[in-house]
Amino acid sequence: MHLREQIVSGALKKGDFLRTDAIAKSLGVSTTPVREGLLLLQSESFVRLIPRRGFMVNSFSKHDLFDLFWVQGTISGELAARATRKMPKSEVDRLRDIHSNYEAAFAAGDPSVARFGHDFHRTINLGAESHRLAMLLGSLTKQLPNRFYASFEGSIKDALDFHGVILEAICARDTEEARSRMQRHIVGVGEHLIAMLGRQGMWGAESEKMSPR
Repeated sequence: MHLREQIVSGALKKGDFLRTDAIAKSLGVSTTPVREGLLLLQSESFVRLIPRRGFMVNSFSKHDLFDLFWVQGTISGELAARATRKMPKSEVDRLRDIHSNYEAAFAAGDPSVARFGHDFHRTINLGAESHRLAMLLGSLTKQLPNRFYASFEGSIKDALDFHGVILEAICARDTEEARSRMQRHIVGVGEHLIAMLGRQGMWGAESEKMSPR
C-alpha cells in the first residue's frame, strides 16, 4: 500500500494528518478505497483516527521494524522445523532444484533471482503443512511494502548463503538447525533493512544495532 510505504520509509512522519480527499485525488481513485486502506492501517497501528480531525500517522520506530522481523523469524523458523520433519523426499529434491536455479540466476545476473528466492520460502512454508501458521506469517509480511522485501533479498548473496545452509539442515532432517538458521536469516534481513534506512537518515542518531527487548 502506498501510504504504508510512505510511513515505513519516513516520508510521512508521526503526527502528520492524512486527508482522505487529497489522497484520493492524488491517486486518481474514489475516497472509498482510501478510507478502507486507512482503516486497515489503523488496525495495524500505523495510523489512528482522531475524532473530527481525521487519520494521524503514528510513530514507526526501528524497534517496531525489528519486532516485526523478529516475529516473522520466529514463525518462519517454526515452519522450517515442521517442514524438515514433514516434507517428502520429492519436495526436498524440488527445494534443492529451486536453490540451484537461484544460484544460477544470481551468477547470471538474471532478475528472476527474486522469484526463486520467494519460491524457496514458499515451498518450505507449504511443506510445514500448517496452514493457519503460514497465513499468519503472510499477514505479517504484508505489513511491509514489497519493495522493502526486494531490497533485502537484494542483499542477494547473503540470502543465497542462508538458503544454502537452511537447505543443508532440511536435507539432514535436523529440525532445530533448520529453525535456528531460518530465524537468523529473517532477523538478519530486518537488521539489514534497519541499517539501510538508518543510512538514509530515518533513525537520526540512534544506534543501528538491534536485539530483542
